[in-house]
Amino acid sequence: QVQLVESGGGLVQPGGSLRLFCVASGSIFSIKAMGWYRQAPGKQRELVASISNDNTNYADFVKGRFTISRDTVENTVALQMNSLKPEDTAVYYCHATTQLYSGARSIDHWGQGTQVTVSS
Repeated sequence: QVQLVESGGGLVQPGGSLRLFCVASGSIFSIKAMGWYRQAPGKQRELVASISNDNTNYADFVKGRFTISRDTVENTVALQMNSLKPEDTAVYYCHATTQLYSGARSIDHWGQGTQVTVSS
């Protein structure tokens, strides 16, 4: 079993900043990639940012505002969110693709989600 635990969500005014944090634990041989998705009410879950090795990928709507970082020793991933907008309001989910042992198939895991609300 692999667990992803998020923290750092909350209420912030437009233009403000928040930092999301996620820790992966459990039966992990390796983590192929980690990232953040979000889901707003009535909308589909969408990719925000992901990181694999030293490669990062950002959704167009967060480029220049959000930064993803990862600690491969501690199995953590963080998302620094700056210049937040009301449309960034959503539940943010941590995601990880892991292997249980060398050569095993990759498995996707999700955190429970953390609410981010941007409002004045």
